[in-house]
Amino acid sequence: MNVLTELNTLFSTLDIPLETGVFSGVPPNEYMVLTPLVDSFAVHGDNKPQFDVEEVRLSLFCKKNYIKRKDQLVRLLLQADFVITDRRYVGHEDDTGFHHYAIDVAKQYETEEF
Repeated sequence: MNVLTELNTLFSTLDIPLETGVFSGVPPNEYMVLTPLVDSFAVHGDNKPQFDVEEVRLSLFCKKNYIKRKDQLVRLLLQADFVITDRRYVGHEDDTGFHHYAIDVAKQYETEEF
């Protein structure tokens, strides 16, 4: 499993469109975009990584009040054992009318033998 697959599965129960990288087509009044940020190996004494840490930014775009949806997403992420590394209001996009709220998450996965 990887972080994008797990997030897509986690959020499939929500009634909100979700895409990776960029939202294609005409955006609805509320949607999310997943942006991969970092894949890293933790350093170990024998220089052989045992875990792959994957980080993703979840961007919530909403034309109405975003706070209830943000709280719902945070609860789901924490219940699914994601580490939330950052949460921030990015701003209101005056040209589109969307509020943009970002949640950065990380999760580690065991590496396969190299």
